[in-house]
Amino acid sequence: MSVDETTSAQSSFPVLFERRSTGASAVRLAPCDVPPVDRSVALPAGCLRDEPPPLPELGELELTRHYTGLAHRLFSIDENFYPLGSCTMKYNPAVNERAAAMPGFSELHPCQCDEDAQGLLELLYRLRGDLAEIAGLADVTLQPAAGAHGEMTGLMLINAYHRSRGELRRKVLTPDTAHGTNPASCTICARRMVTVKSGEDGLVDLDALRAAVDEDTAAMMITNPNTVGIYDGQIADVAEILHAAGAQLYLDGANMNAVLGIARPGDVGVDVMHYNLHKTFSTPHGCGGPGAGPVAVAEHLTPFLPTPQIAQRDDGGFFWDHDRPRSIGKVRSFWGQIGVLVRAYAYIRALGHDGLRDVSEKAVLAANYVAARIKHRYPIPFPGPYAHEFITVPDFDTLGVREVDFAKRLLDYGIHPPTMSFPVAHCLMIEPTETESLETLDAFCDALLEMADQAHECPQVLREAPHRTPVRRMDEVAANRKPKVRWTPE
Repeated sequence: MSVDETTSAQSSFPVLFERRSTGASAVRLAPCDVPPVDRSVALPAGCLRDEPPPLPELGELELTRHYTGLAHRLFSIDENFYPLGSCTMKYNPAVNERAAAMPGFSELHPCQCDEDAQGLLELLYRLRGDLAEIAGLADVTLQPAAGAHGEMTGLMLINAYHRSRGELRRKVLTPDTAHGTNPASCTICARRMVTVKSGEDGLVDLDALRAAVDEDTAAMMITNPNTVGIYDGQIADVAEILHAAGAQLYLDGANMNAVLGIARPGDVGVDVMHYNLHKTFSTPHGCGGPGAGPVAVAEHLTPFLPTPQIAQRDDGGFFWDHDRPRSIGKVRSFWGQIGVLVRAYAYIRALGHDGLRDVSEKAVLAANYVAARIKHRYPIPFPGPYAHEFITVPDFDTLGVREVDFAKRLLDYGIHPPTMSFPVAHCLMIEPTETESLETLDAFCDALLEMADQAHECPQVLREAPHRTPVRRMDEVAANRKPKVRWTPE
């Protein structure tokens, strides 16, 4: 994109109320089979209208064009590259969607008896086994509804374990590269979080860890690879330090996309971890549907897993086992996010062990390729090699250009901005994922390098970006403090 293409009028998009066509309808309802009721008797006088509400009236074609037009104004993983660090915005294979939509899964009632749901129960049983094997741990609960929910569940399991030993440990350690949800999970579980500093290499400072661990330490929550994109090879040493003090090692599994089939957390001393299925196993992210955050545990924590668990009878059938006297109980209604779990199972089975390893190898290769192409223009504070993501801190302050300007300008290239200002101030966290082609990665690198030139030659192009999107740069503070959530006619 050349610099002289950076002007575009702010386009408007009428809402449904402005597109009304009196008398038109997109649906034809069946005749009402409910006896009529006098509304003045059924409703209080203050709830009655003098006339029908001014709802939009549109034909099916106009309605379809309206929502299709809205969809094309948005960024989506199906149309755009999302190098959104820490989020692993990979493409979700359509075959997984087809599997989840099969009537045998999608039309089951949550209270269906076990005998009528054997296919689903077997799938969930096998998924548990697959996730346990990938983690190198003993067992898994599928109940948690998201990654943060999995964190909470994992801490509850650790608390239950300490209580079973007659201990009340209230301190949880986290490195300064941890995910932001860790402190919230500690607070919900009535635990106090203590931050452990990292060294200049981005890895946990083992001396600082030894100084922080004591008899009140319940656990350490660690992300590995960590949030600056580096795999901490000291993880076994971290586990040994904690275990010597009777504490547990919790792994935030958000970055498992970098180590599938390569390293298993349980093999290096991790006691409990959660998965983010929407990241690692290609299920929809939160805005595209419900999430799931299964939790895997070592053998000594299995008695405390949420109830019920799927079990297999001697005759080969499957059932929900509620007889778990030491369980922490339910952490979610019914059985979990079934549609998401079906998608994850389809993804794992389609790839197999070698395919999962290939996922991680390509994700790591993509991140290191992008880092190598841009490092001469975009400073990278931590040395490589990197896992599936890395951070850069653009150094253009003297030109009046900030990281948000680079993020906004990327929109003009049809690229979603990377994560900003986390975990290091003013940084861009870049994660290409394994699903993007070399051509896409090169186009992204070319855009970043061109933007670096623009920062020197015409910085106003970045400061005023985006220029070619339906909505230009907004006052984000005002949009948050004074959002317009209701349409009113002019």
